Amino acid sequence: MDLNELRSRIDIIDSEILKLFTDRMEVCRAVAEYKKKNDLPVMQGGREKQVIERVRANAPEDLKDGAAMLFQNIMDISKCIQNMEMAHDTKLSSPKPFVPQNAGTIACQGTAGAYSEAACKKLFGDKPAVFYNAFEDVFNAVETGKADFGLLPLENSTIGNISETYDLMSKHNFNICSLVRVEITHCLAAAKGASHRTIKYVYSKEEALAQCSGFIKEHGLIRREYANTALSAELVKERNDPEIACICSKSCAELYGLEIIDQRIADAYPNYTRFICFSKEYISPADADTITVCVTIPNIPGSLYRMLTKFYAAGLNLSKIESKNIAGSDFEVMFYLDFKGSCSDPKVIALLNDLENEMSFFRFLGSFKEVM
Repeated sequence: MDLNELRSRIDIIDSEILKLFTDRMEVCRAVAEYKKKNDLPVMQGGREKQVIERVRANAPEDLKDGAAMLFQNIMDISKCIQNMEMAHDTKLSSPKPFVPQNAGTIACQGTAGAYSEAACKKLFGDKPAVFYNAFEDVFNAVETGKADFGLLPLENSTIGNISETYDLMSKHNFNICSLVRVEITHCLAAAKGASHRTIKYVYSKEEALAQCSGFIKEHGLIRREYANTALSAELVKERNDPEIACICSKSCAELYGLEIIDQRIADAYPNYTRFICFSKEYISPADADTITVCVTIPNIPGSLYRMLTKFYAAGLNLSKIESKNIAGSDFEVMFYLDFKGSCSDPKVIALLNDLENEMSFFRFLGSFKEVM
């Protein structure tokens, strides 16, 4: 038998498999209807275990794992379909509309001139921000009702995620209502009269120093971490020492009367930082197109693969996946997932129900749209 004949046999078998798969999914829809009428859950772990054990027992020795994986996928797709069938009449709680021009108090980390202020202006216009020293102070202000909204950096296009923000996200209750993109144009600024010849030390926030590491190395500068870019500029102004400089924005340097020694000193351009805007209440814009959740998965083989299968089976685009170790655990990981969709879409409702029922931990973090 030549290769073309073998491929023809495979095509015939594939057609039979597709027919049987289609038949099975139709039965799954009938099962969903029955469960819906009788108020039964989609997830029935005992039944799933029985099917996998039977498949393993009947499969050839060298195909047991492959057969188990195949049928596990089939059952995961079945559950997705059942969840979608059962979600048609289900609605999520409606959010309050996000109207930036009606915002009350806005909390940011840092001080005037910081990039967080630029994010605040981009989203809220001329409404003034209340500045706090620490990231956690911003979360606390929102959580206790001192502020209606908080703004914090989430990720940078050069160095990746902002660990401090993600660490705090796992500890606080909040809802993301917007994502704001701000272009970062770092410059080297110092007191009047300073120059490359006199400057020995450079102050800034850890992330800003990392984004300009090539420039710092090239000029032989000694790094000094500080609270943020704006406070670094304030420090340089107060000390008025030609040996120290800071990394900050051009507007920040001008605000504090500093001399700009070099501009656009980051290692890569364009260089963007995304800021999350969050609230205590569930607030979302009418045109929200992105959803964020956080989950932990069972510590068993294939758990991550099976979770990702849910998005593919629902036809939803998983646009971002971020993992962070959970402090105080035995290397457990929290996954932060962004995916495209609307909370009014039955496919989204079905997926959220599926994740909530099957993940070890699940939390809905918000529905929003990025402001570019």
